[in-house]
Amino acid sequence: MFSRKQLWALLIPLMVEQLLNSMMGTVDTVMVTRAGNAAISAVSLVDSINILVILVFSAMATGGAILTSQYLGKDQADNARHTGGQLLLTVGGVSLVGTLLCILFRHWLLRVIFGSVDDDVMQNAQIYFLITALSYPLIALYNAAAALFRSDGNSKLPMTISTISNFINIAGNAILIFGFKMGVAGAAWSTFASRFFCFAVIFFFLKYTKQKIAIKKYFSLRPDKAVMLKILKIGVPTGIENGMFQFGKLAIQSTISTMGTVAIAANAMTSVLESFSSQASIGIGLGMMTVVGQAIGAGRDDEAARYIKKLTLYGWIAMFISSATMCAIVKPLAYLSGMEGEAAKMAADLTIFVHILKPFAWTFSFLPAYGMRAAGDVRFSMTLSSITMWTCRVAITIVLARVFGMGPIAMWIGMASDWAVRSLCFYIRFKSGRWLTHRVLN
Repeated sequence: MFSRKQLWALLIPLMVEQLLNSMMGTVDTVMVTRAGNAAISAVSLVDSINILVILVFSAMATGGAILTSQYLGKDQADNARHTGGQLLLTVGGVSLVGTLLCILFRHWLLRVIFGSVDDDVMQNAQIYFLITALSYPLIALYNAAAALFRSDGNSKLPMTISTISNFINIAGNAILIFGFKMGVAGAAWSTFASRFFCFAVIFFFLKYTKQKIAIKKYFSLRPDKAVMLKILKIGVPTGIENGMFQFGKLAIQSTISTMGTVAIAANAMTSVLESFSSQASIGIGLGMMTVVGQAIGAGRDDEAARYIKKLTLYGWIAMFISSATMCAIVKPLAYLSGMEGEAAKMAADLTIFVHILKPFAWTFSFLPAYGMRAAGDVRFSMTLSSITMWTCRVAITIVLARVFGMGPIAMWIGMASDWAVRSLCFYIRFKSGRWLTHRVLN
């Protein structure tokens, strides 16, 4: 269904978008450090909540994207457009409720999660959380609209919008943090501005696009309970899966935080590089959802399976290149960042350890799942990911770190074991063909 040219036209912007978002996020964090230790601590703490919330909203967008991709594969553009409108209503409603709850209970929520942090950190966290929470509906609706463009094969437009918004965020930080000395409030308002830009621009294009999925009259949209339930049936399990990963990270971070400054600094550097090395492959996974979804919708199950194999191979190549790059740059990067000798050496050792294993373990534990979700097989992925997260990643990390005193490498051994078990289980699931039995359309 996709020529080689069409496939790469879909994949390359997705890979570039993921890489740029990761790079700009790092630059954003570095800029906030100029506002002081209390500011960066507050931003770091609140962003762990923000990421969790945004991942849940993104899962809703995934549900709609899978449905619209399959309708396009069936050559049912009217149903795809109708589903797209219902996706916007669903995501808009859920995000507004989530925003309201976060704002009303922000004081209690921050105290429960982060406990008795210093008063200046908590004060900054309250400010940052309030302002960034106001932007939840904006980023949620942007993700939903971007998912509709991608399901129609257009990933270039979301990439362009996202790239510009990242520069708006950085420029806003420079003006508000450095120029007006607004601290975390400046960082939060620049984030709000960049997300409003994303929302406004993509909704303009979604209305006037000549593609198959266009929403011409936003205010004439009315809820369709049956379609909304279909979206939630896919989106909720994916949201739970995403949430479990973030909860697991928070649990692991609490263990790492007891290991001392050197271990924390080394692990932070390793985590940044590990996250960055995943981005190109994640972009391929997002593209896989479009092509597999359309193949499933057209009733071409064999073609869907071939796409999963082919794009997983592409993802492996991207991961191999990324991992080799991380191993090559970690030592000079640690030096340029000003890390002290012991922390720099530990960061290099951890990064090399992780990226030797990652092409073989990570790739097969994540990429096939994108394709199987696009076929409607979301509950298996949710259940497997939740089990391996807590039994492998979290449990092994805690045992190795607290019982055997292994230091931060315990986290990466636990993570690698999670990847390995997931890889085996997803391989068995794929070979069995049971992922093809979960039809989401009648």
